[in-house]
Amino acid sequence: MVPTLRRIEPPDVPEAGRICHDAFAAIAQQHNFPPDFPDRDVATGVISQLSANPGVYGVVAEFDGRIAGSNFVDERSPIVGLGPITVDPAAQNRGVGAALMRHMIDRAAERGAPGLRLLQSGYHTRSLCLYTKLGFAVREPIANLQGPPIATTIPGCAVRPAGAADAAACDRLCRAVHGHARGGELRDAIGQGAAAIVERGGRITGYTTQIAFFGHAVGETNEDLKALIAAAPSFAGPGFLMPSRNTELFQWCLDHGLRMIQPMTLMTIGLYNEPRGAWLPSILY
Repeated sequence: MVPTLRRIEPPDVPEAGRICHDAFAAIAQQHNFPPDFPDRDVATGVISQLSANPGVYGVVAEFDGRIAGSNFVDERSPIVGLGPITVDPAAQNRGVGAALMRHMIDRAAERGAPGLRLLQSGYHTRSLCLYTKLGFAVREPIANLQGPPIATTIPGCAVRPAGAADAAACDRLCRAVHGHARGGELRDAIGQGAAAIVERGGRITGYTTQIAFFGHAVGETNEDLKALIAAAPSFAGPGFLMPSRNTELFQWCLDHGLRMIQPMTLMTIGLYNEPRGAWLPSILY
């Protein structure tokens, strides 16, 4: 049977949230890793927030009117971020995941998005193979870090909350590092009071939407990211993500008491520029 796909609606959120939790928990337990969502309420809250955001497109897959999975794409910025994609453990091996993925790949192409990206759990070999077969390329090994707040300062770096007047400078910085801006996510984070910037010499040299699982950051140098990480009051969700090839920053994080929770993989379709600066991805990219 081929699953039926349709846009997610508010009444779907509780069941989609249950499936989201159960799917991640099942895979994590099989590989002896902690789940991304500690309970169903947290997973349902994430699904609720995503489905309510006008910049995020979400769908559910159904068999005979029963939800078997869901998938989302963040379309707030030119590059599209995909996930979370989840399939009910009871509906595995029925083509649900592949159908949800192909739908989002087709949507990104139809909308003319220059690139589509996702973060894949490094221990989940089946999803790595599926995404590769669908056309995604491996770009970067990622470490998921968590631990107590570092609560220190970096000499010469001043961190403060980001305001609306900072957005244009942050966009220019993101373009310099990645070749594109992430203005939609940034402005949402500013509006929520979650974004922060770092200044050196009286100018913005780094920003973050939040040092957290769903937050990203860019900086001119590692010192900018160290300042943002060190100023974070906590690391929401399973923690934040960083490219593990950035040995200097990785070592600094470990030396300051943070621990690695799980390996992840950044994968892309379409436009991808090797970053020219320091950066942290969100769970979406």
